[in-house]
Parts: sequence; structure tokens; C-alpha cells
Amino acid sequence: MKASPEAQRRLLDLQAVDTALAQLAHKRKSMPELAEIDTVSRELSALEDERVRAQVAVDDLDRDISRFEKDIEQVRLRKERDQARLDAGGALREIEGLQHELATLNRRQSELEDSELELMEQRETAEAALNEVRSRLDAASTRRAAAEQRRDEALADITKEEEFKSSSRGPLAADLPADLVALYDKIRLDSGLGAALFRSGRCGGCRIELYGADLARVKAAAADDVVRCEECRRIMVRTAESGL
Repeated sequence: MKASPEAQRRLLDLQAVDTALAQLAHKRKSMPELAEIDTVSRELSALEDERVRAQVAVDDLDRDISRFEKDIEQVRLRKERDQARLDAGGALREIEGLQHELATLNRRQSELEDSELELMEQRETAEAALNEVRSRLDAASTRRAAAEQRRDEALADITKEEEFKSSSRGPLAADLPADLVALYDKIRLDSGLGAALFRSGRCGGCRIELYGADLARVKAAAADDVVRCEECRRIMVRTAESGL
């Protein structure tokens, strides 16, 4: 392939733009905020599971406490009825039976209230654990929101720079020979770098230094010959810096 030395030199300008765009694409994918958001999101998921378990523990205790309260209320109502019957008087045997039942109900009420108090203490501990998990959830959510904001700001800057670089690429490529750009694009899509400066006997693409026949081939090539590296197959652009 033939192309003027100036067209080949400008190919380096095109490569500089494409390299910048590739770097921006890599920056977009490797922003530290993305890793932070992923880490915090996994933390939030684990914390949410922990919150659910803590909430279930509180709910179970509430249900048990409610059951005890109903049982205590039933005992109280039974005591009130028995006390009313006792106050109304009656046969001695009936009075003795009511007194015995009231004593039993008093013990039962005391046992239920003790059990309820124990559950209420357990609930207080469970609720404290639930509130602690909620606090960690809120803190993690705040961290993720802050990281997402930083990510969005960084993405906006990257997008702006990408748009600027892309806008300069079109006219630059349009001014170059179509067959030269097509070859360059094919190589670049395969290896990420389509053209590189040949400097001091070394390919700027693979960084291999040429000797003997390979170097002689480059030196003997006409100025408008499009020379490619035998090793990496990239276009080697010769300029005054090439030392030829």
C-alpha cells in the first residue's frame, strides 16, 4: 500500500485520538466508584437479610407477648367473676372452692406476668439489635448514594471528553486515504493499536528493535510505502524522529 509521508504522519494523530478514546472507555469501566458501589451493594444485601431476621425476632416476641397479655386478661376476668361471687356470699363449701380457685388464679397470673416481663426484656434486646442493623443500613445507603453521585459526576466528565475526542476523529479520518484508514482500523480493532512511530530502529507498537535485514527493509522502503512490523503487523510510521 502507498500513502504520502504526510498522510502516514497524520495517522499518528488519528491513533492518538483513538488511544485517548480507548483510555476513556477503560476509565469508564474501571472507575473506583463502581467497585465501591458493588461492595456496598453486597453489604446492603447482607444487612437487609440481617434486618429481616432481626425484625422477625421482634415480631415473634410481640406475638408471644400479645398471647401472654390475652392469657393474663382472661385470668383477671376470671378472678373478677370469682371475687364477685365470693363477695356475694354462699355456702361454706362454695366459698372455700372460690378461695382456692382465686389463690390458683393469683399464682397463674403471677407466673404469666413474670413470663411476659421476661419476654419484654428479650424484646427490648431484640429491638436494640434491630435498630443497630437499621443504623448500619442507613450508613451503608448513604455511602452508596455518595459513591453513585461521584460515579455520575465522573461519567459526565468522561462522556464530555469522549464527545470532544469523537468530534475530532471524524474530520481527521476523512482527510486521510480511505484504504489507509481501512487498514489502520482493521489492525487497531485486532490489537488496539493500528499505527505507531518507528523510532531509533524500534517499532513503537511491540517495542521490538529491528536488526539486519528487517532494518534494511525499512530503510530501503520508499517514503510513500506503508511499512508494517513483521512481528506485530502494525503500521510503522517513519518521521524525522525515526533516525533513518
